[in-house]
Amino acid sequence: MAGLNADTPTPVALTVHAKSRVLEVAFSDGAGFRIPFELMRIYSPSAEVQGHGPGQEVLQTGKRDVQLSELEPVGNYAVKPVFSDGHDSGIYSWDYLYFLGSEQDQLWQDYERRLAQAGVSRDAPMAAAAGKSSCGH
Repeated sequence: MAGLNADTPTPVALTVHAKSRVLEVAFSDGAGFRIPFELMRIYSPSAEVQGHGPGQEVLQTGKRDVQLSELEPVGNYAVKPVFSDGHDSGIYSWDYLYFLGSEQDQLWQDYERRLAQAGVSRDAPMAAAAGKSSCGH
């Protein structure tokens, strides 16, 4: 998981847009991003998604319509989203949110490439895509 880098701008506003399914984040350096809930969910920094080491990542599918049920603060450095599919183990530091926002075009391309390599669609149920345990969740 990305840690808190002292040089990373901090959020000055977080707005959950449930209807459009995006988290709007305005940062102290003037940058602002609209991060889709789906992107947040498929790139969750949790061990359930990232695995416990290189090559253990679990490709997430079927998350297009995921909602953000809650957004809990974690100290002064992060938030913990609770998603409508029950996923709640990712802690999103300010630098990780900045990364997701600033790199989302590349992240979507990487995701589409991984889906194609796995031969699954973005909307496939997780059971069809995962094929392995997801840390007991």
